[in-house]
Amino acid sequence: MVPGGKVSPSAAGGKEPSPILRRPWSQAGATLILPCMTTEQHETFDVPNTGTLADIVAIIASAKARGGQEALVRHITKALPGATPDEVREAAEVATEVIESVPIFLARARQEADERGLNSVVVPLLEHAEKYYLQPVDLIPEMTQGLAGLLDDSYLVIRMLQNLERGPHKFLDWDLDYPIRFLQRLIGGQISQRLDHMAMEAMDEVSGQLSDMWLRISHDA
Repeated sequence: MVPGGKVSPSAAGGKEPSPILRRPWSQAGATLILPCMTTEQHETFDVPNTGTLADIVAIIASAKARGGQEALVRHITKALPGATPDEVREAAEVATEVIESVPIFLARARQEADERGLNSVVVPLLEHAEKYYLQPVDLIPEMTQGLAGLLDDSYLVIRMLQNLERGPHKFLDWDLDYPIRFLQRLIGGQISQRLDHMAMEAMDEVSGQLSDMWLRISHDA
């Protein structure tokens, strides 16, 4: 991920914003969610218009259409009580960017798994996260919370992809620490811990195949 980059000090008071609102991906054409891709690659990457990913895109669009941005601002105002109005709006923009990038996350991971012959391990993990995104009731239901209701779904997807990077060899070599920390602040410790547990349970189900995957990645390298 491209280092550096800070949002400008708040107009109200001129103080530095909270570290949670810094944008380290804003320089040199890098993106937040896919730091291994340029902005042009990010914008031109096609998400399939059928199947589960298309359903996720539709859920995000529906959440935005139901006053999702306003609900997201209200949620962030409560989650970050010390933030200024400008910082809340900035955080809402970042959160929206994270949520809208989830289908690209999933499509890119599926593509990489297919190209490297790792579908047997990666796809079950992605399907687990996709099912959570699609189920009508979750820890923060989007039917009543708009875009804020997709924060937990997005966190689970990113956490699962991050877990794939924790083996002895990299799968996609994405730096996902920032979006994980950012979403943790917005969804709270209790919900993030429950989602972490769900992500680890999914990893445990394919633990044997994971060893084979890392061995194959090592040989490819």
